[in-house]
Amino acid sequence: GCIETWLSGPGMAARFRERDGRALDSESIVRAAEEGHAPAMAAMADYEDRLARGLASIINVLDPDVMVLGGGLSKIPRLYANIPALWGRYVFSDTVRTRLEPPRFGDASGVRGAAWLPAQEFS
Repeated sequence: GCIETWLSGPGMAARFRERDGRALDSESIVRAAEEGHAPAMAAMADYEDRLARGLASIINVLDPDVMVLGGGLSKIPRLYANIPALWGRYVFSDTVRTRLEPPRFGDASGVRGAAWLPAQEFS
């Protein structure tokens, strides 16, 4: 029931499988949605709404200037336009200035940052 259950490649695949009955990976689901496949489009809309709700919770508590997605699904270009358009309905403010950005160094940026932490502690 954690957010990773819903907002991950396997989570997206599970939601798609519930709708369509076929087992596709997240990359194939994104491609099928781009081609107009209705169950894939619904799975993407569901994923985007859940991500918008999750990020809105962070905005409500921390009000960050920017949020950066990580992991393989961060490579989906449509997220960067669709999610900010959706999160407004879940944010407890009339104005949202938080930006949603892709990872500058690719989908494994979190691992890269974690590798740099020990070096920073000993500087």
